[in-house]
Amino acid sequence: MSSITAEPYRQKRNSITWLYFLLPSVLIMLIFFIYPVFLTFFYSFTNLALTGESAKELKFVGIDNYIHMFKDPTVRISIWNTLIFLFGSAVIGQQVLGFVIALLMKHKNKLFRRVIGTIVLAGWVTPEIVCALCLYSFFGDEGTLNSGLAFFGIPTVTWLFTMPMLTIILANIWHGTAFSMLVFQAALDDVPSEVEEAAVVDGASRWQVLTRIILPYIKESFVTNMMLVTLQTLGVFGLIYAMTGGGPGTSTTTLPIFMYNQAFVNYQLGYGTAISLLLLLIGVVLSLFYIRSLK
Repeated sequence: MSSITAEPYRQKRNSITWLYFLLPSVLIMLIFFIYPVFLTFFYSFTNLALTGESAKELKFVGIDNYIHMFKDPTVRISIWNTLIFLFGSAVIGQQVLGFVIALLMKHKNKLFRRVIGTIVLAGWVTPEIVCALCLYSFFGDEGTLNSGLAFFGIPTVTWLFTMPMLTIILANIWHGTAFSMLVFQAALDDVPSEVEEAAVVDGASRWQVLTRIILPYIKESFVTNMMLVTLQTLGVFGLIYAMTGGGPGTSTTTLPIFMYNQAFVNYQLGYGTAISLLLLLIGVVLSLFYIRSLK
């Protein structure tokens, strides 16, 4: 009888014990995520600034920052540039190239995979600013690419001026493709070889094996990788800022670049935080879309 009475007490005690273990994680989330997001949300409705009259007294301005943001033509340009950069370097570049490299390395010997993997990983482990300087030297007017073109008698191109968006897309692809490659390598290794061999015996071509067996088998890895790469690409700042500074003009001004310019160049922190929330909203919408795709 006593054991029956003590059972609810044990369950309650176990629940409290689990809460103790979760408490540090909850506190970390509150301090380093929830609290900064709350402050950002609050400051986006104020005139917070580093200089000028607004810096003397913090005032609540309502939705003035958001009205100004949606009337600002540079915001629309920044959103468009962000989507182009995202689609070119994440959806097309890193996702497709990472899968192709992983597929080509499938069933290869360990030495081949180790050598190719190390070459691809070199771009990923390189710090973003170092990667930007390397690609700046490559695409510069007197850089490696133009030197190679001149050697073969081909007219040189001012890549960073005439094709700035293409240069930062290629730079981000080189910098981040290794992550997608590793994700797809792990996914492809889980595809049962017996299923592929049975399909080949039944007369399936390589294309049919790829489209009807491999791709459906790893579709969840595609969606998960796409979500992670998208969120990472939305926050790319140092690479673009070091290579083009958002120029020429506003041709490579993405939302992170525009947010930085408003907050730390023009010192309008309230307006800058409103732009950061727009960037956060885009990330949330795309994440929800990917999560729904998983279902």
